[in-house]
Amino acid sequence: MQQYDVVIIGAGHNGLVCAAYLLKAGYSVVLLEKRSVPGGAATTEEILPKEAPGFKFNLCAIDHEFIHLGPVVEELELEKYGLEYLYCDPVVFCPHPDGKYFLGHKSLDKTCAEIARYSQRDAVKYKEFTEYWQRALGAMIPMFNAPPKSILDIAGNYDITKIKDLFSVIGSPSKTLDFIRNMLTSGEDILNEWFDSEFLKAPLARLCAELGAPPSQKTLAIGAIMMAMRHNPGMARPRGGTGALTQALVNLVTSKGGVILTDQQVEKVLIGDGKAVGVRVAGGKEYRAKEGVISNIDAKRLFLQMIDKSDADAADPDLHERLERRIVNNNETILKIDLALNEPLRFEHHEHKDEYLVGSILIADSVTHVEQAHSLCTLGQIPDADPSMYVVMPSFLDPSLAPPGKHTVWIEFFAPYQIKDAEGTGLNGTGWTDELKNKVADRVVDKLADYAPNVKSATIARAVESPAELGERLGAYKGNYYHIDMTLDQMVFFRPLPEIANYKTPIDNLYLTGAGTHPGGSISGMPGRNCARVFLQKKQPMQQSLKDARESIVSTFESLFRGK
Repeated sequence: MQQYDVVIIGAGHNGLVCAAYLLKAGYSVVLLEKRSVPGGAATTEEILPKEAPGFKFNLCAIDHEFIHLGPVVEELELEKYGLEYLYCDPVVFCPHPDGKYFLGHKSLDKTCAEIARYSQRDAVKYKEFTEYWQRALGAMIPMFNAPPKSILDIAGNYDITKIKDLFSVIGSPSKTLDFIRNMLTSGEDILNEWFDSEFLKAPLARLCAELGAPPSQKTLAIGAIMMAMRHNPGMARPRGGTGALTQALVNLVTSKGGVILTDQQVEKVLIGDGKAVGVRVAGGKEYRAKEGVISNIDAKRLFLQMIDKSDADAADPDLHERLERRIVNNNETILKIDLALNEPLRFEHHEHKDEYLVGSILIADSVTHVEQAHSLCTLGQIPDADPSMYVVMPSFLDPSLAPPGKHTVWIEFFAPYQIKDAEGTGLNGTGWTDELKNKVADRVVDKLADYAPNVKSATIARAVESPAELGERLGAYKGNYYHIDMTLDQMVFFRPLPEIANYKTPIDNLYLTGAGTHPGGSISGMPGRNCARVFLQKKQPMQQSLKDARESIVSTFESLFRGK
């Protein structure tokens, strides 16, 4: 038996971020990761060493926007530990079937000029639309970077600029009601309200649906910020792939004395006298925690699979059933395709330019096309008759990911976790088999070839991961890489449930972090940082409160003297 101040279940990027802050505060920390490599959904791996040696693939996350909305990179000084971000520009290319295309640059004005080639009205409206959502985003950033129930922390995150943003969107009763209405409606409704052109609405709908639901889903209009963020703060990727972020965090954690143990699958959280006192891993070894256990996996798996029901009921007799029945996962996840190419993609039907290959490539022919791609998943149907997809060729921006002159392609295709009428068959009873996943992947590549005809002849090797395999690899419930859906009813102080939304649980010394906590999924590090703040506020209330107050005062005065 080994003992540490803190035991963290899972070495995903949020677990690593949380560990870094706790180590800096003087606590001893061990992270236990079930896979042979740390990182969770933030890894870059050479998965085809025989067929395509030297090709490195991002196995899940790839485009980083949210992490640039918070202070994690700067506070942890991750550049000192090897992290270097490469900013994309252009940020989006979406070819349309009629020969038009949407090319989004980091510059808002350049993007508007691209739109104006086809619609002057939509170009004007796009600038208004983006500026509105950027102000809304500025107003929300202080809430992202604080525990959702910590009013003082949230208030302390506002500077002059963010206060102006806040009042610009809710500065009068009519503005407030309009903002609330926007939050309650759907991405599709918002886009139809603002724009006429399908070539513009389709990629915006596809990005909106990155939150994991059809664009018609009410309460998900906030997905409109997905494109606004690509203008400011911008979209970037770590040099060396997403796994380079993980490696920088690993370098930091180990330099501070933290311990990361792989191939350690936690099977049980140990409870004594109503407190979390450690964990037991497969094989029976125990790791004891003097100050706390922090879970980087979702609350549902934690409480329903790793904690005795009697211990959970003793802390909160309603929690077990509420986790089992109230949390919603809509059955949508992804089928992941990785390609090794001997030449770059060429979009011959759209006046090919190499700049198309820098950012995200969206295959979204219309809003209806995107809608089908997502709504069919919730019904258990595979939307592969006419696939919509998210494509990236990361080696174009970062040649270190492939041998000279070669390229990697990353394809995200939304698919159901549980296939209708296939219950009890395939991997984990989901209906997914190797034969089926490859048939679906063939159709996806066929669709991509309609736009980039050379994709087939250029392919050296291919890897396909079914939703069932992705869920098993990540340990994600129903393959949900966000842990739980990102609908408004499961966000902020509802995530994952109101009673456990502030990273603490009814079991003393047991904490939550990760995508299933505020502010949600994506690469941000915010859940890890916020969880660490809650832990430190409980363990060192006076010291942490003074530190937070000092940081808030310094931030406010700096913004005043900058004239913002």
